[in-house]
Amino acid sequence: MLPVQEQLKTIRRGVSEIIDEKELADLLASGKPLRVKAGFDPTAPDLHLGHTVLLHKMRQFQKLGHEVIFLIGDFTGMIGDPTGRSETRKNLTPQEVQENAKTYLQQVYKILDKDKTTIAYNSEWMNKFTSVNMIELAAHYTVARMLERDDFQKRLAKNLPVSIHELMYPLIQGYDSVALKSDLELGGTDQKFNLLVGRDLQRAYGQKPQLVLTMPLLEGTDGVQKMSKSLGNSIGVLDAPNDMFGKIMSISDDLMWRYYELLSQVSAEELENLKKQAASGELNPKHAKMNLAKEIVACYNSPEAAEMALAEFENVFKKKNLPEDIPVVQGWGETSQGICNILKDNKMTDSTSAARRLIQQGSVTVNGEKISDINQELIGNQEYLIKVGKKRFLKIQPG
Repeated sequence: MLPVQEQLKTIRRGVSEIIDEKELADLLASGKPLRVKAGFDPTAPDLHLGHTVLLHKMRQFQKLGHEVIFLIGDFTGMIGDPTGRSETRKNLTPQEVQENAKTYLQQVYKILDKDKTTIAYNSEWMNKFTSVNMIELAAHYTVARMLERDDFQKRLAKNLPVSIHELMYPLIQGYDSVALKSDLELGGTDQKFNLLVGRDLQRAYGQKPQLVLTMPLLEGTDGVQKMSKSLGNSIGVLDAPNDMFGKIMSISDDLMWRYYELLSQVSAEELENLKKQAASGELNPKHAKMNLAKEIVACYNSPEAAEMALAEFENVFKKKNLPEDIPVVQGWGETSQGICNILKDNKMTDSTSAARRLIQQGSVTVNGEKISDINQELIGNQEYLIKVGKKRFLKIQPG
């Protein structure tokens, strides 16, 4: 294994918090491989790049020689994680969870080393739990501690219900750490409460509490809200190469560096050099973004697919393939506007109803990607090329 400081340098990259780093250094110094766990509830069949932030960190641990456990929450997935929810999540059936779980494995091995990854399902131990076991588990935590969760407090303040099974979710997730005897658990910053419950339960069951490492939540293509398919700002792992390339090219230059840090294999030293070159004008940020898009498309498809996506992007956006007199308007800052209003206000359509009709017909593209959502919003601090039909173009410069 690498020296401790070299390992810590890799582990710290992009991390929000480590609890606690001194203990982590001591464990690394022992030379014993860590059992590193991260759990994913299969609540949907496909993953997006926001989900892969944890996967890339897990891959780093694999390269450092540690044991990585990819935990599929097929039991917790039927409950539904209450984190960040303003209402009780709809329960999934066992069949829905199993179908979603199958697709996960096809996707995660595009990042993780299959031969070095342990796959676990929390139904393996939770399905064996008796009512006595469940009562014993619940006895290790108080209602007062559970209601310290920010999302529960917000709901109660608005007189919105919090179901009993939602209170059980952090306990069951925490028990996963007991069952797996994990040394370190990864999660998003929004998962910190659940991860700390795992530490508490390990103590209660006579184990050494796991270390906790949290990663930031990746913003979507709008640059504002965390990546989410429901918000229409996601880049899916299973997206077609051209679509994936175009979506990455649509993000802002500032957000590009965050994507580099969390999703790219470019070294920290090389990344710092790229930033300096862009700041000095030596490197066009667009070229840096194109290299990032190529790397990500190649990761989930192939280098050949990445080259073809680049060629297609250049073919669409090269000036010689566009009219000379494309109207250019200034963006509207960090706020967002609906695509239908943008089309109407810039005289691309006569009305918002006409804009909706054209979108539904598949006649509107933004940065080469067909828009299908009539409620799609664009943030005004990014560059866009909007095409309506075959001949109407509009370029929006960052404002």
